[in-house]
Formats: sequence, C-alpha cells, structure tokens
Amino acid sequence: MKLSIALAASTALVAGAASAGSHSETMKIGITQNNVGVDSYQTTYERAFIDAAEGNDAVEAVVLDAGGDVARQIAQMEDLIQQEVDAIIIWPTNGEAVIPAVRKAHQAGIPVIVTNSNIAEAGFDFAASFSGPDNVTQGARAAEIMCDRFTAQGIADEARVVEITGQPGYTTAIERSEGFQNRLPEVCPNVTLVESQPGDWNREKSQQVMEAFLVKYDDIDGVYAGDDNMGVGALNAAKAAGREGITFVGATNFAVGYEAMEAGDYWGSIYQSPVDDAEAALQTAIDVLNGQDVPFLNYFDTPKITQDNMGEFTKPVF
Repeated sequence: MKLSIALAASTALVAGAASAGSHSETMKIGITQNNVGVDSYQTTYERAFIDAAEGNDAVEAVVLDAGGDVARQIAQMEDLIQQEVDAIIIWPTNGEAVIPAVRKAHQAGIPVIVTNSNIAEAGFDFAASFSGPDNVTQGARAAEIMCDRFTAQGIADEARVVEITGQPGYTTAIERSEGFQNRLPEVCPNVTLVESQPGDWNREKSQQVMEAFLVKYDDIDGVYAGDDNMGVGALNAAKAAGREGITFVGATNFAVGYEAMEAGDYWGSIYQSPVDDAEAALQTAIDVLNGQDVPFLNYFDTPKITQDNMGEFTKPVF
C-alpha cells in the first residue's frame, strides 16, 4: 500500500501522484476530511483510515484534511480530480458549499463517497454513496433516552430542556437536531424545549453556551448535546454553577462522556465508533470501484448507551 499524507494547510499535488490505472492492480483513493484537529473522534477516524488503507495492498491512499475550511476543501477536491484518483471520499465541511466540487468530480467520472456527514440533498445525484451514521435516528434515539429518564424521574409532564447543537450548516448538526426535536414531542409531548444554541463541536464554546443558559433559566431539567464533547462542556458549566440533578444526553459517545457516565454525572448518549466509520468509508469506496451494488445510504448501526447498559460497551478510544 502506498500512502500520501498532505498537510491541511497545503493544497499542492502530492509528489509521485501518477494515475493508478486498473482497479485490479491498485485503486487510488483520495480522502479530504473535515477538520482532524477539532476533536478526538476525527483524529481517531484518520488514524483508523490510514491503518485500513495500509493494510490493503490494492489501495493507494491520498489523505488530506481541510482544517474546517470550505475553500480549502474545494481546492483539495480540485487537486484530487487533477491527480485522476479512482475515487474520492469527502467528509464535508459544509453540506451545501461542497456540492459544486462533488459535481465536478462526478462529471470527471470519479465516484464520490460521502463519509460521516452527508451533503445536502441537492447533491445526492453526484455522489455514489453515503457511508456513515444515520444522524436523524441518532437524534431521535437521544430524545427517547431523555424521555425515558424523565419518565423514570416522574417529571415527564413538566420537564424543560435546552439543546446545544453542532456547527451551523453542518449536515450532522442539522440532522441530529431535527431527529431530536421531531421525536421528543412524540414520546414526551409535555416536555418543553426552551432554547437551542450552537456549540460548534467545541467543549469550551459549549460550556459558555451552557453558562448563559444557566443564567437565563432557573429551571433546566435536561440538556441534549450534538456530541459528548459538547455535552461534557455543558456538564462542566452546571457543576461550576452548583446546578445538580440535570439529565445530560449526547450523541457520539466520547471517552469523556463514558467516564462522566461512570461517575454518575452524565446519563446517556449514542455509541458510534470512528474506527467503524473510517473502515466503512474505505470499504464502500472499494466496493463501488469493484462494481458492487452499494446502497446510497450505507448506514452502520449506532445504539443507545446509558448508565444502565454501559457495561455492554467498551470505553471509546477517542
């Protein structure tokens, strides 16, 4: 396996990037990721992707990271098209903004596999497949966890919830919020979602958002965060303010979330492995190139995890 890793700050062509030729010899697969440095999930994903590519003699990988910059990611897509890779995997920085670049790759005859967070529906015709979690289902399952907890506490008819979402414009953030907001009134119609604010996938930003919620609202029974990284930031704010008894529920169980659950401070989340995510994306690209029948929405399962069943799950490595 040949592996080329380009720094996020560079959009230059990787040296020695001749066309891979026949898929029976080597498949040249490029990936442009969202922002590896922003959280431990994406860091672990990158490591797992590189490990999976290195373990496959039929794959030559070009690994790029957009550093959260839409313009940089579009330039990286241009680079990969110019390198005439056999397939491109993209973890979109913005589900709408990357559509023209995905369309350009499609027009060049290069199949595009979208990973982890889907592009906007307007771009579906230009993508070969989406590999990742069902984020709407994740949000819905988080709502069910929250409702079950409130029911057990006897406050399902009066509970008040605040929400901390991911980065605005980011498909995962939008879908998890939609799943939660649509499902919560179905299972707990008397629970009130009082406010929703973005935490941008950042723990410190989410702590600040939660601090503002705590000042604004005397009565908060639950917090839903788009991932555990943000959820733990909110938990830290509540601890600092001496506000006890709040139910914290996230999506994408991080190690810090798992540890907070062990400590009894954090109630539940959605279990999602970045290793499974990365390996599924690479395998989807390989399957597409081999002409296999791949579903457009190629989801892997992400089950509920709470303090009650966490013993069935290993602690996340990220």
